[in-house]
Parts: sequence; structure tokens; C-alpha cells
Amino acid sequence: MSWGEIEAKSRSVAIIAVNSLPILEWGKPMAKILVIEDEETVRDNIWELLDAEGFETLVAENGVVGVELATQALPDLILCDLRMPELDGYGVLKALRSEPTTAAIPVLFVTAKASQAELSYGMGLGASAYITKPFFLSELLTVITQVLSAQKSSSNN
Repeated sequence: MSWGEIEAKSRSVAIIAVNSLPILEWGKPMAKILVIEDEETVRDNIWELLDAEGFETLVAENGVVGVELATQALPDLILCDLRMPELDGYGVLKALRSEPTTAAIPVLFVTAKASQAELSYGMGLGASAYITKPFFLSELLTVITQVLSAQKSSSNN
């Protein structure tokens, strides 16, 4: 199934899911999400889907740029590809967790393959969740909603 087919099927689900998405503060836009993905087509598709759902969406073409952008923009959530040149998703997560300003930002790994060992390793480093490609928009929105809700709950305590 191509991304276009996934996008086409996902858009009909998005209308149903949109009311369940969290608004972080009354009157403010939806959450700010940084997408770190080295494949341009995938990155652009995720950006378009999230933007259409009302999220403020930022994109980075690799892990190095992603860490820099995360430090400057302080997003509410980061969607990060696991396998990238220069700095992979694990390196991104380690860099973010080592800085006080980005240490608490939830990171959702997006990957084509996730073995149990990789999943355990990433979660041990502090990843909030994993989602495997290809995915439906409804799946992505569900995970984003869960992670943002958990983050909001933990910051209120």
C-alpha cells in the first residue's frame, strides 16, 4: 500500500478522530510537533497530515538538524525516524535527554522495523512510544493523543 493510499484512507478516519485530540491550553493552537525524518516523501506526508489536523508542525531532514530545532522550538512532541544517517533516532533521544530544556519532551519513534530488542532499547532510553510504518492516520493520532495526554498529566502532578 502506498502513502497516497494510506493518506486517502486515513483522511476519512481523521474527521471522526479530530474531536478526541487534546488542546493544550484554551484558545491556543494544537500541540507543536517536530517531525524528524530523512525520507522527504514520508516527512512531507506526515507534515501534511498533521498540519491538516491542526497541529503546528515543524520538520527536520535528519537527526542533527532535529536536535538543533528541538532545542530552539521546544516542541510538545517529537516524531522521530529510528534509522537515519548522521544521527539515528537513538542518538537524537540521547541528545535530547542530556539537555534540561529538552529532557522531558516526549519522543515517538516512527520506524519501518522494530524488533523486540530495538523496542526495549529505545524505551529504556526514554522513548514514549513506537509506531511502525506504514501506518494509518488514525493510528498515529491515537498514539499522539495518548502521549500528549500522559505528558500533560505528568506535568500537572
